[in-house]
Amino acid sequence: MKLLRSLIFVVWLYGAMAVIGLALWPFVLADDKYVYTALRCWARTTLWGLRWIVGARVSFEGLENIPEGGALIAMKHQSMLDTIAPSLFLKQPTFIYKAELGSAPVMGAYLKQNQIAVDRGGHAKALKSVVRGAREAVAKGRQVVIFPEGTRQPLGAPPDYKPGIAAMYKDLGIPVTPVALNTGLIWKPKGLMRSPGSVTFKILPPIPPGLPREEFMRELERVIETEGDALLPPDQRRTIAA
Repeated sequence: MKLLRSLIFVVWLYGAMAVIGLALWPFVLADDKYVYTALRCWARTTLWGLRWIVGARVSFEGLENIPEGGALIAMKHQSMLDTIAPSLFLKQPTFIYKAELGSAPVMGAYLKQNQIAVDRGGHAKALKSVVRGAREAVAKGRQVVIFPEGTRQPLGAPPDYKPGIAAMYKDLGIPVTPVALNTGLIWKPKGLMRSPGSVTFKILPPIPPGLPREEFMRELERVIETEGDALLPPDQRRTIAA
């Protein structure tokens, strides 16, 4: 039964993406603000499918910590859901995505509108391009979402925070809002299976600007990992250094 529900949900997920994406594309071509309308429609449809097909609920905590206007959001990354749900609590989320995704059907066309592509093989040049894109997005009042570990991590994996977030933090000179989550409980980084249960996105108080690089990285990792660990069942928690 779990396999059948997972199969139905995958069809629902990508079918909804195609229908919503194609239906709203003419509006996006006229004004890229409709990218966010499409994202929100797809997010609501996805959460509906999770609830009624898979038996999984998604909740949001700490909404009072969401910044107004342009912002930098650093989020834990455990599943594809982490790239869908933020449009339900951020007004204009701008994601940093792998450049190769720009060629994906439907999704690729939307990513090219007002998101930030990164060539992972470009190293220093790629980082400069991402920082520049983030600066422009924040100036337009958008919320730049970055996954500091760069890719989806399975539950229990050791933290692997990359330096890109520190470069953006220093360049932009604005607070960073961390987001902890436990989405891996229902949606693994890879594979078809989805599981029933309840998961949470927890928006945490912002880290103020101006901290030294090492201190900032330690604090970012500490708060995300500690709060994320607390969202897990007791038998799956790790000991996080204070």
